[in-house]
Amino acid sequence: MFFYFDFETYFRMVRLAFAETNPKARRRLFWTLFVGLPLITGFTALCFFLDRILFPGLWRVRIEKPVFLVGHARSGTTLLHRLMARDEERFSYFRLYELFFPSLLQKKIIRAVASLDARSGGRIEKRLRAWEERTFGKTNDVHRMGLTLAEEDDFVFTLSCASGYWIVLLPYMGKLDFYHVDARPLRKRRRLMRFYGECIKRQLYLNGPSKQHLSKNPNFCGRVGSLIEAFPDCRIVYLARNPEETIPSLLKLMRVSWRMRGFDDAEMQHSLKILAKQSYESYTAPLDVLARNPGTKHAVVDYRELVASPRETVMQVYADLGFEIDAAFDAALEQVAKRSGQHETTHRYSLDEFGLDADEIQRELAPLFERFDWPRGGTENRG
Repeated sequence: MFFYFDFETYFRMVRLAFAETNPKARRRLFWTLFVGLPLITGFTALCFFLDRILFPGLWRVRIEKPVFLVGHARSGTTLLHRLMARDEERFSYFRLYELFFPSLLQKKIIRAVASLDARSGGRIEKRLRAWEERTFGKTNDVHRMGLTLAEEDDFVFTLSCASGYWIVLLPYMGKLDFYHVDARPLRKRRRLMRFYGECIKRQLYLNGPSKQHLSKNPNFCGRVGSLIEAFPDCRIVYLARNPEETIPSLLKLMRVSWRMRGFDDAEMQHSLKILAKQSYESYTAPLDVLARNPGTKHAVVDYRELVASPRETVMQVYADLGFEIDAAFDAALEQVAKRSGQHETTHRYSLDEFGLDADEIQRELAPLFERFDWPRGGTENRG
C-alpha cells in the first residue's frame, strides 16, 4: 500500500495558515506546511513503499486481537496503557519516536544508529535527552512524554495530515476535524484504517509478529466504530473519570500548548469552547458504539479504581478481555501496586477558570454521573 496523505485537509490547513493574523505563527505554519512537511512526508512515503520490497516477511504479518484503550483525555488512558505495556510477552506498541517514523526501514535505521551510538559513548542520546527536556518539560507535569515512552497511535497520522496533533499546531477547532472519523464516508474511513493497519503490521514485524497490538488514544473516541469495522476481533477498553476533572484539565493543557506557539487569544478561546462541547461526545460515543456491537469484547474502567488499585484493575481488564496474566507480568504489577498513590502533581485547574458550567456538564452526562456515582462539585482539581 502507498503512504496515506489527506490532501483535502492539507489544503484546508494551507488556507488557514494564510488567514492567520499572528505573523510569528503564520511564518511557523508556512515553514511547516511548505517546507518541513513535504520533505519529510516525501521521504517517509518512499521508505514506506520500499518496506514491502526490502522486508518480504511483512506480507505474512497478521493483526490479531488488537487492544484499543479509549476515553476522554486525562481519564487514565496513559496510565493503563503503560501498565499493560509491561506485559512484554503479549503486547507490541509504538514508542513516541516510532510514530513519527512509520516506515519499517526508518525504524530499522534508527535502531541501528542507536546501537552504534550506545557503543561509542551515547553522544546522540545525550543531545536527544536535552531536546526532550526543552520540548516536553513545560507540560510533563500534565502528561509525561519521552521519545522512547509508549504513546498514542494517533501520532502515526501526523505526516498524513490526519492526526489530532495538528490541532495543537493549529488551534482551529470547528475548521479542522480529526475526531469524527466514524461520521466520514465509508470509502474514506476504510482508506484511513487500511493505512493504520499497515503501520501496525510494521510495528508487529519489528517487535514480534505473534504479539498483539496495544494502543491508547483519547482521539479515537470518535472512531471506535471504524476500529471495530477494520479489526473485527479487536478488544476495546473504555476509561471513565469525572468530567468535572478531565474537561478543564484538557483545556488547560491545550491552552498552554497554544500560548507557547503564540496564537491569538480570541482564536484560542473559540477553540476551547468547541473542544469543551466535543468532550461530551468523547464520553458517550464509545459506549454507544459498544452497545451496538455486543459481540465486541470490552472492559469499562473507573479511573478512581485504576489509581487506587492498579494491579486489581488490570487483572479485571484482562478477565473481561479474555486474557490470562503470566507470572512475570503479575510480578511487574505487584511492584507498581507498592508505588501506587505516591505521585503528586502540581497541575491545577478548575471549571471557573474556563467558564465551564458544572450544572451543564452534569445535565449533558447525567446517565454517566449516575452510573459511576461521580461527586458533583466544580471546585479546584489536580491531576
